[in-house]
Amino acid sequence: MSSLIEIDGSMGEGGGQILRTAIAVSAITGRPVRIFNIRAKRRNPGLRPQHLNAIRAIAELSGGRVEGASIGSREIVFYPGRIRGGRLNIDVGTAGSVPLILQALLPVMAYAESPVSITLRGGTDVPMSPPIDYVRWVLSGLLEKLGYMFTVTVRRRGHYPRGGGIVDVVVEDPPHGFRGRSFMERGVMKGVYGRSHAVRLPRHVAERQARSAAAVIRRRLGIEPRIDVEWYEPGRDPHLGPGSGIVLWAVFEETVMGGDSLGARGKRAEVVGEEAANMLVEDIDSGAVLDRHASDMIPLYLALAGGEYWVYGARLTMHALTVMDLLSIMIEGFRYRVEEGRVGEPFKAVLAGPGV
Repeated sequence: MSSLIEIDGSMGEGGGQILRTAIAVSAITGRPVRIFNIRAKRRNPGLRPQHLNAIRAIAELSGGRVEGASIGSREIVFYPGRIRGGRLNIDVGTAGSVPLILQALLPVMAYAESPVSITLRGGTDVPMSPPIDYVRWVLSGLLEKLGYMFTVTVRRRGHYPRGGGIVDVVVEDPPHGFRGRSFMERGVMKGVYGRSHAVRLPRHVAERQARSAAAVIRRRLGIEPRIDVEWYEPGRDPHLGPGSGIVLWAVFEETVMGGDSLGARGKRAEVVGEEAANMLVEDIDSGAVLDRHASDMIPLYLALAGGEYWVYGARLTMHALTVMDLLSIMIEGFRYRVEEGRVGEPFKAVLAGPGV
C-alpha cells in the first residue's frame, strides 16, 4: 500500500473543503490519507453530519475504509479501495448541503469502473453552498468541456431548515480522467439563461425574482435573458419548503459562468433576483473566464487531467488557494503559481502536473 499522506485540516481556510477534497483525491489516487485538526478554524470544529456523509459515501463508492469517522471527530484515516461504481443512496441529513457532497463525489464518480447512480437526500438550496441548479447548469457545462458528462435530476427541493430534497445523479460513461484545457478565453456570449423557483410560496415570488434579474441583465449586459419560472400549485407541491431562489448562467463559446441568490424571510423577491444578476455581471465584467464558485472547483479537475493549464478566475479566495496547496501535497509533481491577482480580486494562475 502507498505511504500515508498527512494533512493538517487547519491549513489555509481550515474548513470542510479540505476534508472533502482530500478524501476524493485519496480515493482517486489510491493513496491513504490521515487528516487531523479537522475544521479547526470553524466555530464547531470536527466532523459534522454532512462531512461524515461525504466520507462514508466516498468510502462506499471506492470500497474504502475509514478510521475515526464520528460526529465531532477531529482526526480520521482513510484507506481507499477500488472505485467500482453501482448504485448508492445517501441521506445527507435535514438540510445538509447536497451540492457540497457532490463536490466530493463527482470527481470520484468519474473514475468508476462501471456506471454510477446516486440518490442524495438533504438540502438542495441552502446558505453557504452553491445551489443545486448551479451544479446542474454551470458546473456540468464546464466539466463537459473537460470530457466529463453527468446528469442531475431534482425530484424535490430542500431548503433550510427542513431540507428533505431528493436529487439523482447519474454517470453513464465514466471517463476515467479528464481532458485538460486552459480557461483563459471566453469567446462569444451565446445567451443568458436562468431558473427562478419558489416552493410552498405564491407564484409571484418566483416571477418577481425572474423579472428583477432580467431587468439587471438587460440594463448591464444589453441582452434579453431566458429565465424559466418553477412553481407548483397548492396541494401538488412535493417540496417541504418554504423557500425560493434563482440561478443565472451565461453561456459562452469557451465557458459557462453563473450567479445565484436565495430567498429568506423578510427579503424581497426583487432583491433576490438583483443579487444573482449583479453577481453574474460582476464576474463577467471582471474579465474572468471562471466565476467565483468555479474558481475554486475547477483546479482539482485540471490537476487530475495532467499537463499545464492557465485559469482566469473571477475571485481569488482562501478556498481556492487552500485547494491548490492541498493538491500540491497530495498529487506528486503538481504545482501552481498565481501570476496576477490578490485575495478578493480576479486572478490568473497556471497549474501543472502529471495528472492521475
